[in-house]
Amino acid sequence: MPNPESRLDGGQRASFGARLAEAMTARGPLCVGIDPHPGLLAVWGLEDSIQGLRTFSFTVLEAVAPLAAAIKPQVALYERHGSAGLAVLEDLLAAAVDADVLTIADAKRGDIGSTMAGYADAWLRDGSALAADSVTLSPYLGFESLRPALDLAADNGRGVFVLALTSNPEGASVQHVGGNESVAKRIVQAAAQENQRYAQAALGSVGLVVGATVGSALKDLDIDLAALHGPILAPGLGAQGATGADMQATFGAAYPAVLGTSSRGILAAGPNLAALQAATTETLAGLK
Repeated sequence: MPNPESRLDGGQRASFGARLAEAMTARGPLCVGIDPHPGLLAVWGLEDSIQGLRTFSFTVLEAVAPLAAAIKPQVALYERHGSAGLAVLEDLLAAAVDADVLTIADAKRGDIGSTMAGYADAWLRDGSALAADSVTLSPYLGFESLRPALDLAADNGRGVFVLALTSNPEGASVQHVGGNESVAKRIVQAAAQENQRYAQAALGSVGLVVGATVGSALKDLDIDLAALHGPILAPGLGAQGATGADMQATFGAAYPAVLGTSSRGILAAGPNLAALQAATTETLAGLK
């Protein structure tokens, strides 16, 4: 598989969507979440410390980088360690480039004006210590509030995943409002509109986060994900109960664009590298 920093003729990095589509074809539609929860560190026999954080993060990277299309470090679990934790995250993101695996910074950022531009600059600017291939964003100050990140991602060949339809019980109180013209549906439509600029790519670079366990919500809200022309990040695989068969039933015609995400279901197999790789391979087999 080409390096995630591969470039097109003329020196411009290929779009994130194109690179992700290539990775999903080569390796399969799996993203492994790197979630260094204190409890999981303890299960691994590690202290809840910077050294434990580093050991955990780089062990997961070593195990899954040859197998997964992407990794997704949970930013909050690095931030809780302060600047030293963010330094570990910076090193992890840089190492992922060398390990030839795409990165999704699970930061869920969302704000307005210059503040949103600052978040975009941190996660999507070439040369930033925190630059990832893509970042998760929250659109609940209005989809257009994400404009600085949408444009900077496009300029730099990076991508975004916008929260659309999450499976946490509280999400419905916002996302389902409006019925057949729900908030979630309007977010999906706005993302599809953005992806028109990537019409020539296999996938657009504006993805959505849609929970793997949302059940009938897509049908109930009359949401057409097949028209997105972008990737769908689907957390909930494994420990949260979703299987590959469940996801195929949930996403239907949009399933080829779905990047299934597993965290605890794979991470619980550590710290042994071979066990982590076996869990990753087993999870991948269930998605095909």
